[in-house]
Amino acid sequence: MSEKADILRSKIKELAVEYIPEAFPTKKFVPGESNVPVSGKVFDAEDLQYLLDASLDFWLTTGRFADQFEREFAKVMGIHRAILVNSGSSANLVAFSALTAEKLGDRRIRPGDEMITVAAGFPTTVNPAIQYGVVPVFVDVALPTYDIDVRYLEEALSSKTKIIMLAHTLGNPFDLKTVSEFAKKHNLWFIEDCCDAVGAKFDGKGVGTFGDFATTSFYPAHHITMGEGGCVLTNKALLKTLAESFRDWGRDCYCPPGKDNTCSKRFEWQLGDLPFGYDHKYTYSNIGYNLKATDMQAAVGVSQLKKLSGFIESRKKNFDFLKTGLSDLQEYFTLPEATPNSEPSWFGFPIAVKKDAPFDRNRVIEWLDEHKIGTRLLFGGNLVRQPAYKDIEKRIIGDLPITDFVMNNVFWIGVYPGLTEDMLSYVVDTFHALVNS
Repeated sequence: MSEKADILRSKIKELAVEYIPEAFPTKKFVPGESNVPVSGKVFDAEDLQYLLDASLDFWLTTGRFADQFEREFAKVMGIHRAILVNSGSSANLVAFSALTAEKLGDRRIRPGDEMITVAAGFPTTVNPAIQYGVVPVFVDVALPTYDIDVRYLEEALSSKTKIIMLAHTLGNPFDLKTVSEFAKKHNLWFIEDCCDAVGAKFDGKGVGTFGDFATTSFYPAHHITMGEGGCVLTNKALLKTLAESFRDWGRDCYCPPGKDNTCSKRFEWQLGDLPFGYDHKYTYSNIGYNLKATDMQAAVGVSQLKKLSGFIESRKKNFDFLKTGLSDLQEYFTLPEATPNSEPSWFGFPIAVKKDAPFDRNRVIEWLDEHKIGTRLLFGGNLVRQPAYKDIEKRIIGDLPITDFVMNNVFWIGVYPGLTEDMLSYVVDTFHALVNS
């Protein structure tokens, strides 16, 4: 690159500092007129500078920023290896797919095997199992943590159980001690879906460090954003290689993009029924996909990662503000509680409308919507009642009464770092106004 190109690149990046306040000015919050979003991205000029830097490379696919992000994010999560993908849902798909690989021998997951999970969750925690012909075994959750009720684990177990895959609901870790010990005792694979829980801890250890795989998401609503993006994390070298293969078309070659002959015998392999010397870059050992992220996404992630600890602290502070402000309304609402021995990294603030309250959930969220306060339901509510899951093969443990309660009575409001104290005070006042009305 010429000296003039370097100068122009610097000028372009400098202009981002002037551009951000003009394009995205801070707006004064006006109660009743301004929106209080349930989630959103928080970004600054530095994020834009990183994005511009990557775009000016015009490499576009996975590159130097992706390499940097994988190294730094793995370190933050306390895990040896990170594999960047294009979404959290893709991360779940890649992690699950890797466990179906022939290289795992008798432990590989096959059609007809079973996976223990919860029905009160997000679809793409469960969908990879269904797509591979694995039977989801749905168990109930507990209130007020909204995580798996571990009392049902033994009942859910069968001779076909091969894996447990669970999400830390809204950033609140499930009972990792009980679940990880159960998985180890029965020689089960264990995937932690940490898409909502980056930075959470259990027994002083980071979530994601307990399972064979962990997954995260960098959608705008999450703890850091790339716009789209996700990550697969593992401490096991073989699982990393398999995950990369399924992410990168299923190829046997492990060269990074733009590199050749990492193995030093590119034309000396003989695999399957291919002729000896068939180009290793075009030899496929798994039925894979192309689920890579772009380097522009990764560049934003590198910048956002610097702000992660501050984002997490803001989420915790906002959660505590709401918990304190709504504590006098517990005659009508069940407020969330952290799982014992955990330190959540809150994604949202779940609220249950009690059955004997003088209003139902629909009235509450309509009231909040009328006052421009955003809400969300707890994802799929009860997945077994969703139309997409009506006819799938599944096992259900018990009647899932708490999951049905979640489906009918629970919603959540935001705690993301873009919310100000004025906004949160308005939210608390609006809940009190509803009760007083």
